[in-house]
Amino acid sequence: MSGTDFRTLSEKVLKHLSDRGMRLITVESCTGGMICAALTDIPGSSNVIEGGLITYSNALKMSAAGVSEEILAGCGAVSEETAQAMAEGALWHAADATIAIAVTGIAGPDGGTAGKPVGTVCFGISVFQGASRTERHVFPGGRSDVRNATVRHALEMILKV
Repeated sequence: MSGTDFRTLSEKVLKHLSDRGMRLITVESCTGGMICAALTDIPGSSNVIEGGLITYSNALKMSAAGVSEEILAGCGAVSEETAQAMAEGALWHAADATIAIAVTGIAGPDGGTAGKPVGTVCFGISVFQGASRTERHVFPGGRSDVRNATVRHALEMILKV
């Protein structure tokens, strides 16, 4: 699925953010930038998109998104705690962002465990001077299916802010 397949949902997200005077930063692990790409595929997105971070490695999760070594060691890279820390850290470090969405997961085909099977994705969303919340989902299908479902769900989460 390409970014244009998310066009209508992305347009709704951009309008939603614009109507609220919000600027978004994305922090993505398992999607490799697909959320930001789906949004920046739309002309005018620069009015509400601050940018995006792709933090596949734990080292980058710590240095760029401010995730603590303790969270990664205790909860793992794929956890709601890590997703929340990614969102809050990116929001803290981004100059003009007022909302952050973070995703970390196991897109597969390898890497799953009994406790965190392939398809497990954790989401974190944080709003400047507002609430943070997390979600954990297990999406079915192959790598592409998991990544596309993650993008769609992340965009839907933004619409609920």
